[in-house]
Amino acid sequence: VQLQASGGGLVQAGGSLRLSCATSKSALSMAIMGWFRQAPGKEREFVAAINWNGETYYTDSVKGRFTISRDNDKNTVFLQMISLKPEDTAVYYCAGAGPAGWGRRDQADFPSWGQGTLVTVSS
Repeated sequence: VQLQASGGGLVQAGGSLRLSCATSKSALSMAIMGWFRQAPGKEREFVAAINWNGETYYTDSVKGRFTISRDNDKNTVFLQMISLKPEDTAVYYCAGAGPAGWGRRDQADFPSWGQGTLVTVSS
């Protein structure tokens, strides 16, 4: 497995979780790292992405609550989630792309994927 996500779990609404994703892929192929999520019965959707320089962008529904960051030395990307809501319940996937993936939000633009980690937010 070249991308390994972890940190999911069960949390009450208003709580916090921090997801991590470690990669063994090359730095160039992971210039852009992102998080997507898939709720039950729904399509996979973009959550956040970060480039090598630490620039970020988010989907509107998580702005102000989620923070994506990365440790380039450890080839790891993080997703800090606060003020979680039941609608944040989903399987969260980390993904990676080369430099051309910057600004993209479609899963087809991210060639590398990890296995998902389940986040469940109870009301």
